[in-house]
Amino acid sequence: MKCLYIDCFAGISGDMMLGALIDLGVPQNYLKTELKKLGVSGYAIHVTSAMKMGISGRHVQVKKLAEKKNHHHNHHDSHHHRSYKDIEAIIYKSSLASPVKEKGIDIFYRIAQAEAKVHKKTIEDIHFHEVGAIDSIVDIVGSVIGINFLGAEKFYASSVPLGGGFVQCQHGTLPVPAPATLLLLKGIPVYDPGIKAELVTPTGAAILTSLASGFGNIPPMTILKTGYGAGTRELKEVPNMLRLILGETKGETGEQQVWILEANIDDMNPEWTGYVMERLFAAGALDVLLVPAYMKKNRPGVLFKVICSETTRAELTRIMFQETTTTGVRAYRAERTILPRKEGKLKTRFGCMKVKVFNNEQEAHAVPEFEECRRVAMKEKISLKEVYEEVIAAAKKK
Repeated sequence: MKCLYIDCFAGISGDMMLGALIDLGVPQNYLKTELKKLGVSGYAIHVTSAMKMGISGRHVQVKKLAEKKNHHHNHHDSHHHRSYKDIEAIIYKSSLASPVKEKGIDIFYRIAQAEAKVHKKTIEDIHFHEVGAIDSIVDIVGSVIGINFLGAEKFYASSVPLGGGFVQCQHGTLPVPAPATLLLLKGIPVYDPGIKAELVTPTGAAILTSLASGFGNIPPMTILKTGYGAGTRELKEVPNMLRLILGETKGETGEQQVWILEANIDDMNPEWTGYVMERLFAAGALDVLLVPAYMKKNRPGVLFKVICSETTRAELTRIMFQETTTTGVRAYRAERTILPRKEGKLKTRFGCMKVKVFNNEQEAHAVPEFEECRRVAMKEKISLKEVYEEVIAAAKKK
């Protein structure tokens, strides 16, 4: 499966994203042809090669064309203040592919929602000024067109550097990051790189949060291509570029990133352990392991190990604090490689039985299912071992 890693070591903006996609191999002609489907005119796209601290990439500029002196010119293309509803209608009515329309509208909706919250307005009242105008439409829709062209299915991003200082906009002087940018980055890991400049624009933040399903280190993948998109400014601390890394992952099965939560406990009623384990499994733990441990002052204790996904991590940590006597839970990421599995049916002398079927590269093999074997053993009044042997023999024949 194709996967795109968005490495925003110098932040992200719409034009940097578009530049990086072109550098990664999205053909300019394709991009321009697709953008024509929006029915918006009055602009030209200039793509140039750019160098930042010795790294080469592409820089994209959307230039507004001078208007002809004509009183009957198209109202849509002349004024800067397009409302969110206007932009939604332009994308919706276009002949672009459905996934491109949906993603484009989602990104604009995110920006409008954040701006509305900052200025205490409704989404209907939000007008795109500096954003809205044509360059934002081109940056955002162009980026979605490029992503669609690459065929990436999964998106990850690095932690996001925020920058500082102040920026001028039509509302006056705003602190960096702009209030809308901060709202858009809710729930995303950020850090301060000590650079006094606006590194992440609202457009960049909206594109990032609309696409990425995980943030942090690069996931396990085979690198296919990289692309660099240059920002306009020169930063003295880092090259002002966005890096995109296109890679191939082994799909949903194969390698996965999981979290491991751990707690050492030596002062809990042992009657509670089974109950805690049940609660953790019910809340979505992938596995729960209890390891007997001797702790300080030679006290017998237990090490709780819980394997979980990013999405259930917070809830499982909460349950561990609520249901055990621990005062601390450790968490660390791990890679796990799993074989694809499905449920199968197998003919045995006890009738048709459920089995687990695992596929590795060369072959599929069936494994007895405990509950099913237990049911047969009780019903036939024979040992569990005998039922297992029969299932394994039947699987071998198959």
